[in-house]
Amino acid sequence: MKKEILSEIVSSFELSNEEKSLIDSILCEEMNLPRCKEIIKIISDLHFDSESLIAFLLYQLYKVLPLKAEEFLKDLNEDELKMFETFKVIKDVNSLSKSEEAEDIRKMFLALSKDLRVVIIKLAGILYDVKTLKEPLDEEGRFFVSNVKTIFAPLAERLGLGNMKSTMEDYCFRLENPVTYAQLENNIMLKKEDNQRQILITKNRLEEILKELNIKGEITYRQKHISSIFKKLQFKGVTLAQIYDLIAMRVLVDTVEDCYAVFGKIHSIYKPMQGRVKDYIANPKPNGYQSLHTTVITENKRPMEIQIRTFDMHRHAEFGIAAHWIYKEKTAKATALDKKLFWFREILENAKNLSVDEFVETLKTDLYDGEIFVQTPKGKVLQFPEGATIIDFAYAIHSEVGNSCVGGKINNVMKPISTKLKNGDIVEIITNSSSKGPSRDWLNIVRTSSARSKIKQFFKTELKEENIKNGKVMLEEGIFEKGFTINQLLTPEYVEQVLKKFNMEDIDELYASLGSESLATGQVVGRFIHLYNKDHDIIKQKDVQVLKVKKNNQGVMIDGTSGLLIKYAGCCNPVVGDEIVGYISHGQGVTIHRKTCPNLKYLEKERLIGAEWEEKSNSQFSAVIKAIGEKNFNNITKITSLLGQMKVNILAFESKNTENEFSCTIVVAVKNVSEIEKIISNLEGIKELHKVFRSE
Repeated sequence: MKKEILSEIVSSFELSNEEKSLIDSILCEEMNLPRCKEIIKIISDLHFDSESLIAFLLYQLYKVLPLKAEEFLKDLNEDELKMFETFKVIKDVNSLSKSEEAEDIRKMFLALSKDLRVVIIKLAGILYDVKTLKEPLDEEGRFFVSNVKTIFAPLAERLGLGNMKSTMEDYCFRLENPVTYAQLENNIMLKKEDNQRQILITKNRLEEILKELNIKGEITYRQKHISSIFKKLQFKGVTLAQIYDLIAMRVLVDTVEDCYAVFGKIHSIYKPMQGRVKDYIANPKPNGYQSLHTTVITENKRPMEIQIRTFDMHRHAEFGIAAHWIYKEKTAKATALDKKLFWFREILENAKNLSVDEFVETLKTDLYDGEIFVQTPKGKVLQFPEGATIIDFAYAIHSEVGNSCVGGKINNVMKPISTKLKNGDIVEIITNSSSKGPSRDWLNIVRTSSARSKIKQFFKTELKEENIKNGKVMLEEGIFEKGFTINQLLTPEYVEQVLKKFNMEDIDELYASLGSESLATGQVVGRFIHLYNKDHDIIKQKDVQVLKVKKNNQGVMIDGTSGLLIKYAGCCNPVVGDEIVGYISHGQGVTIHRKTCPNLKYLEKERLIGAEWEEKSNSQFSAVIKAIGEKNFNNITKITSLLGQMKVNILAFESKNTENEFSCTIVVAVKNVSEIEKIISNLEGIKELHKVFRSE
């Protein structure tokens, strides 16, 4: 058997002498050689590379003789070693009791594999195992067959391996319903030879139609699998004679006009069955599916379904939201997994146009980079971001489990609760009803927002007395930092208004919210200060209608009509020509902002006042300009040289180079907006700079 397999491998793969020698050394009688042979046949048909073959065979040896397998590790290249380790890591995932959760298991299976070559080889092994399973089934056999039907056959279809999917389902049907399977197989086999003859006749006639109409196209055909026939018999309550698509042909052409031309010509040579002609091009299905369907009576007096569609319609039907598995499995829409796999199915469909190297490179894909899948001891699959910990897992189960978590087991080994989870881990949480609850340090450990939210909620509700005490201290410290006293701000009148603002009943509730960090201290202190300023401001908006802003010789901003002292905001650096607005500050006059300043939304609207520039002003202002571009060590020289030629006064300059990008911030002296626009326009002429703009 070893020589037979080696001979088959050599004829199917392009192998170097070193690879042939390595494979000859790996193969041994202790391995399940018939199983290896079947899987090798599948991966050779799919044009897999020699690296996939070597990694797979070495893993088969590892399962029976692990020590001997490890002797060959030094002979593997990096890609082969990575695949071998992936085969070792991937585990048989547990079945779930709810069929709708099978999608989670499929996602976990893919996430563990990290390479679609491993996934497909694993599916080929599952196909062999279900094929060789004998009935009657024991409990373990029924469990395996259930997994194949609900998890692996649908996954094969999503990967574009439709024939593998149908074959898996046929074997499952045979094992679960042996009598019905035998009866159907008998009936179908009686007609098989005749059907094969008819397929060739009809295919030739369709090719003649395309040639006669001078239309380029492709013709494919299929015979319905036994499991699919049984599903249709059950679902529609019909007899075998009433299933009209036991054999079906598909014609793919370039244009809609070609579709109708072929459609009409078919009906001129074959008689269509009444009620079996469907125009889904003029009247697409709700999911967007388009095609022409007709069932005709062929030379052998039996019905045959023929579908005619454009290549674009076919791509939509196979890889878009009209994909047939979506409605077959009664799914409302394509899942996130479907969307990840649509591109792969399309590449698999067009594999004949790719070289072996290009095709293999496509398969080296980790669909779930940055995400991990782990299980509870009962097999429930949970998805987390990479870096999630045992604490995240505990809170994903339930808030109470998280709050009382004191430890955890990963793959049956005790681990600290801060341990990061890995793909495929089986996690068990250890709880203690006497636990005092989570520590605030946990907020720095968890990765999921859900866990963080539940921890904060615990501190808010369970530790109210402690939160009140901490919140009182936080508020008083915040008041002192702003230069006020407790007596100035925490008056009964101000407290009543602040409680009303935040919809709270008493001061203790306010303290508790601050202590649990569900309310920001700065926000509350700011509200008290606002109320104080409202009562004590010297400047009143009614005294001044519109400020006339200019600079005097000392560079101080003043109001040209009232002599009011003014300053301008450093956050947006307004200059002459900008539309501006004033903000009345407590004891500090008025601050001028640009009307586009993003910080205005944080200010109290009732304290804003209109402002305009004096018509003429020769004063200078500072403006901040930012530039982003490709990394180039000459950028700074080019920028400073250009600004020097323009006689621009540079007040400050800061630059930064990352791995792929250059960025800089320039503070310049200008008289008005026009000068800023001129500087930006000239800087945009430096080809290495992709974006130049004035900072807010």
